[in-house]
Amino acid sequence: MHEKARKYIINFTFALALGAAAGALAQAPKPPLVLKPNAPERYVVQPGDTLWSIAERFTDSPWRWSELWNLNREQIRNPHRIHPGDVIVLDRSREQPALALETVQLSPQVRAESTAPQAVPPIPQAAIEPFLSRPLVVEPDGLDQAPVIVATETGRVVIEAGARAYVKGIGDAKAEQWFVYRRGQPLVDPDENRTLGFEAIFLGTARIVRAGEPALVELTSVRQEVAVGDRLIAAGRPEAVNYVPRAPGSPVNARVISIYGGVGRTGEAGRLSIVALSAGKNQGLEAGHVLALYRPGGKLARAGAAETMPVVLPEERYGLVFVFRVFDRVSYALVMNVARPVNPFDLVRNP
Repeated sequence: MHEKARKYIINFTFALALGAAAGALAQAPKPPLVLKPNAPERYVVQPGDTLWSIAERFTDSPWRWSELWNLNREQIRNPHRIHPGDVIVLDRSREQPALALETVQLSPQVRAESTAPQAVPPIPQAAIEPFLSRPLVVEPDGLDQAPVIVATETGRVVIEAGARAYVKGIGDAKAEQWFVYRRGQPLVDPDENRTLGFEAIFLGTARIVRAGEPALVELTSVRQEVAVGDRLIAAGRPEAVNYVPRAPGSPVNARVISIYGGVGRTGEAGRLSIVALSAGKNQGLEAGHVLALYRPGGKLARAGAAETMPVVLPEERYGLVFVFRVFDRVSYALVMNVARPVNPFDLVRNP
């Protein structure tokens, strides 16, 4: 029996973000969402797609995908999901063009589904999940009072996975899982020449074998070399992330101050890299905020008739980042799409 094709506007938000999405939709009117001249009339969802990447096919403002789907409060309360193989169509019958999902009967040769297909996520979650439960920033003295490795069971300098070590300072802590850290490079605001904190270098994980003073722990995994003097922090629960992309409600003027995993203040970042920003909760940033990247303008010397005249180059906007972890004075963001590599000290502002 043939099923008649039908269309309906769908909502892609995660249940985690429903309340925030409703608030975002109730904000002050925004400029009309502009479609790309080459926006497709139809698109078949592919494995690996995200709501961001799908919206990017239709508009240069992919963080506004909730508007592109013309969401309303009723749909927010009863969200739908899409999966690879679904057909998306551009609905131009409305005053504001919107996307819709076309449900059709497809043959097994055209589309093969698993018994539990994965819904398309808003952003590439795998890129940030490892960073949601680990401390990424510590205050200047933030690790000074943390439990410290004082010796290894075998006397070796470097501790490998499966090896054991003695730790002082755990006391009667009840945590079973611990993260091993070392204080990394300072995170400095280049505009004020002020240290905002220090990057926490994640070295591995450990579990308590025997409590006491010192306690005996076993390294359950090692990402970098662990040695005497490194510190332990009790493992925390993953931080909830609002996956609804949105622009900040107040002006943001910050800089990229570190490329996560980079060396010092050098290096570059590309798409899906992690960068640290010189703004956090104190500046109104929240998880889910989208910011634009700008390359600062420079000066060129131009030879004039009588003297060399400087030419001031304009700032260049070249990409977007998605804020997923926010601390008091520092935040971490995922590089979503860029036309050139991200460098430390690049500007970050409202999109």
